[in-house]
Amino acid sequence: MATTSPAQDSQDPLRTARKITAWYIAGAALFMVLGMLAMIEPAVAALAVSRFVGWLLVFGGVVYLIGACTGRTIREAVLQLAVGIIYLVGGRYSLTHPHLAIGTLTLLLGALIMAGGVAEIASYLYPRSHDASGWALFNGIVAILLGGMIWFHYPSSSPWVIGVLVGIVLLMTGATRLMYALTLRKLIRLAAR
Repeated sequence: MATTSPAQDSQDPLRTARKITAWYIAGAALFMVLGMLAMIEPAVAALAVSRFVGWLLVFGGVVYLIGACTGRTIREAVLQLAVGIIYLVGGRYSLTHPHLAIGTLTLLLGALIMAGGVAEIASYLYPRSHDASGWALFNGIVAILLGGMIWFHYPSSSPWVIGVLVGIVLLMTGATRLMYALTLRKLIRLAAR
């Protein structure tokens, strides 16, 4: 298999575009597989999300503590130190009490999913892109409906809702990205003529 250099790729933009869409399709397939796995085992997916958020908070706290050491003023250093401690405490809490963290994350996830749906609808309304724009609208509507379901069924839904909703959103995001990639491939074929 021959490899090409960046200079060769810049001479053939259609070839580069085909490579990019191949990676985009692979990423869309990965989103869809992860979404299906999350829906099959929602409790495991919820626990994984809780752990992931806990570690992100811990690492974020460490970054803020490092930033406090490099603060230019005392006020800036104290603020970064305070935020770092809050992140570390929140991360430790999430890691040591994952089931309680899942309840908190359920409400946050509902808000984030609805915000993502609003962003998808806004992207549909602003620069329409050929055939794929309808999928962005559909994805946005589904995301808003799923985010709203969290608020109506909280707290009884906490044990399973994160896994199922994250799975559905991942599946829909993968399908939407797949439609974008296939539309781009169609445009590349038209441009090659």
